[in-house]
Amino acid sequence: MKLLLHMCCGPCSCFPVKRLREEGIEPVGWFYNPNIHPYKEWEHRLETAKEFAGKVNLEIRTEETYRLRDFLRRALAAEETAGGRCRACYEWRLGEAARYAAENGFDAFTSTLFYSIYQQHEVMKAVAERFAAEAGISFYYEDFRPGWQEGIDLSLAMGLYRQPYCGCIFSEEERYSKAIRKARKKAAKAAKAARLAAKEAESA
Repeated sequence: MKLLLHMCCGPCSCFPVKRLREEGIEPVGWFYNPNIHPYKEWEHRLETAKEFAGKVNLEIRTEETYRLRDFLRRALAAEETAGGRCRACYEWRLGEAARYAAENGFDAFTSTLFYSIYQQHEVMKAVAERFAAEAGISFYYEDFRPGWQEGIDLSLAMGLYRQPYCGCIFSEEERYSKAIRKARKKAAKAAKAARLAAKEAESA
């Protein structure tokens, strides 16, 4: 099988590549991530993906156009839609992966997105299946999440740069903003109190 592996970054590729090779599949990596910002972070992840590919002898193809304005237009327009900006981001990257695979003679495509324990797994799966059908190519599905810790260990052993947030400017804000963390803790506390009140009402 000629498989295109959409790569989010070097560290997230460690376990999926290892797993696919164990299954007798030699993937071709494809770095396409216009969601990553700021520029230096995007550049760092691109170079780390190449570094990883070199260390494990993986063929890699890269899209090296920085597209901040395109991403922001898509993300902001999707803020109030079902699934919001994350779904729009999945649709952009997985849709392009399906198109690229179909146009370049691949049998199927998949993504290291399915390795992350933080992404909306079932949403991504549905998105990938839809674009596969539209492009007339197979989507190779595998849940790589069981290898989460193994992938971390492999990336550390290789000395790869490990990013501290998802990639987009919004996730960077959510990662570092004290105000957002405070609001989330407050919301979680309120939700917990509501659940306790509901339980007490049921037992009364």
